[in-house]
Amino acid sequence: MAPVRVVATNRRARHDYSIEDTIEAGLVLTGSEVKALRAHQVSLQEAFATFQGGELWLMGMHITPYKNSSQQGTDPRRPRKLLVRRRELRRLMGRVAAKGYTLVPLRLYFNERGYAKVELGLGRGKRQYDKREAIAEREYQRRVQRLSGRLVE
Repeated sequence: MAPVRVVATNRRARHDYSIEDTIEAGLVLTGSEVKALRAHQVSLQEAFATFQGGELWLMGMHITPYKNSSQQGTDPRRPRKLLVRRRELRRLMGRVAAKGYTLVPLRLYFNERGYAKVELGLGRGKRQYDKREAIAEREYQRRVQRLSGRLVE
């Protein structure tokens, strides 16, 4: 089987949110959107997931229209339906509504069977001081790695 092919990652998500849980969801896409994904013409930077009418939707994801498509004029930022199991959907709805969590896409990829999937993170927004602490910790770890690397050689 083919390995998982990552198409796009949302690097700011882990910086802006403390991710507590992740889930995998399928995407409802048109054929030209799948072709654009395979060409890595997608951005997750401003994307988020929301509940509308008892369903889960991905908003704000930008898929650049595929050049050779006969489907011209589709909105690159249109809402896209996410496919999750009903039990998982109810669990997420409860956590997002009750505790103030947000569903943020972390990465978009094609699984072993060739289906487009999105990994959603259930997270809470970080405060500015939390971000500073995370950056300081990361810098400290880098410094320790650098120094331990010199001692070994």
